[in-house]
Amino acid sequence: MTLTFRLDPSFGGEQGGRALRDGLLTLWADVSNAGGAVGFVPPVSPEDIRPELVGHLTAMDQGRTHLLVGFDDDTGEVAATAFLAFNTHRLKRHWLWLYTVMVHPKHQGKGYGRQLMAAAADAARGFEGIEAIRLTCRGGTGADRFYAACGYKEVGRVPGAIRVGPDDDRDDVVMLLPLSAA
Repeated sequence: MTLTFRLDPSFGGEQGGRALRDGLLTLWADVSNAGGAVGFVPPVSPEDIRPELVGHLTAMDQGRTHLLVGFDDDTGEVAATAFLAFNTHRLKRHWLWLYTVMVHPKHQGKGYGRQLMAAAADAARGFEGIEAIRLTCRGGTGADRFYAACGYKEVGRVPGAIRVGPDDDRDDVVMLLPLSAA
């Protein structure tokens, strides 16, 4: 099973744009409700997530962020996504952030995550002057092991920086993928 990836898919057209937005919102809610560490704590609805997506879409309109979407080849549905965000600081423009990395829970174990990470690295290589990808992940989820298996190295950790609930603080793990070595 494979995905077809599109960088910055069109939100044009009333019906097509709505379907893509709805697909992104559904994916984000489903991943969150399955325990995925993508900025929300369950239970969450697509409407709870909408303001965050609007912020991402605004950043895309401003050219600061790009959206990578993996569409399921069998159904055409949104199955995976990641956002790539440029740094605006003049001393950090040689690397970009990868965030809100998601694969729909029904597709876990199919290799879609590795496909998504490879497509994100390929997309980053297509931007002039980008030498590395940096991401953060929530400790205690196993995501750091997954990213390490994709070639990322842990370069920092802030203990207890993420509070997901009362008496449930998690480390914020910083990881880096140099694109020349990937």
